Amino acid sequence: MTLYEQGAFQLDDPLSKYAPEFENMKVYTGADDAGNMILEPPHRAITIRDITCHTAGFLTNPPDTTSAYGKLIKRTDAMNRENTLVQMAEKLGSLPLAFHPGEQWAYGSSVDVQAFLVERISGVPYGEYVRTHVLDPLKLSKTRYYLPEEDRAKLAAMYRKSEEGTLNRIPDEGANSFNTNHWALTPGGYGLTSTLDDYMRFARMFVHKGSFEGVRILKPETIQLMATNQLADSVTERMWLPSKGQVGFGIDFAVRIKPPASITENNGELGEFFWDGAASTLFWVDPVNELTAVLFVQVFPFDGNLHKKFRDAVYGPVVLATE
Repeated sequence: MTLYEQGAFQLDDPLSKYAPEFENMKVYTGADDAGNMILEPPHRAITIRDITCHTAGFLTNPPDTTSAYGKLIKRTDAMNRENTLVQMAEKLGSLPLAFHPGEQWAYGSSVDVQAFLVERISGVPYGEYVRTHVLDPLKLSKTRYYLPEEDRAKLAAMYRKSEEGTLNRIPDEGANSFNTNHWALTPGGYGLTSTLDDYMRFARMFVHKGSFEGVRILKPETIQLMATNQLADSVTERMWLPSKGQVGFGIDFAVRIKPPASITENNGELGEFFWDGAASTLFWVDPVNELTAVLFVQVFPFDGNLHKKFRDAVYGPVVLATE
């Protein structure tokens, strides 16, 4: 979005305008009787807006790995850590899309494509660009991909919870392997280690409309754009997004667009924007109350009940309006 503010692109520009790797895309629509993939041209091109709100159609973790499509995705291995962002983009561009751009919402590698696009447009390696334009200005000195030896003892342990509720520690060599080695891939969707304090500074920049402690990262109108729902009502297939409550999706965040419809939903303010992580992490920005919250736990699988309890502790339980 810093590049957006510089006028380097428009949100409705075709992705292929800057990245010819995505020029000749096809869409997977099923298989014939012999199991061969059926492909068709997309109804329209992927736009940059699509890659900011997960409507591009990319799929890198197929639910069915036995189909020809699933096998192709696994064989292509676009998200392999040994790939550079350019190699990742080339491989993604060679794969059929899982749906027509703009017609469904499916969480996936779009944020990694954003990282590639930052690198392509700026001419600067993605990690360096983020360091120069976001991390260093906000003094996020402990936020980085690679963790040096002297800081590794401070890294939080990762756990997997059994069905019985027992926490089992994931071996560190597996849980931390991305951050204790130098990899070619600098993903946009995951991979940075951080601290609670660093991440809270990042969140407070958003609640302060793009600036923090005298440093401006983005303009207030850009923050407002990011926190505005970008999903059309016609996008009815939304993967697991409805499990987040009455939300749409802005630019890289879920956006609360209606009050909770039941007492089992997460509480929050209209206009709040947030995201959570596979290891049950969560942060949100509440512009109404000028509040930010950051919850860092390291537990798989994703625990939505924990988030419900945390939000109730902040806002109180959901109270439904009476007619």
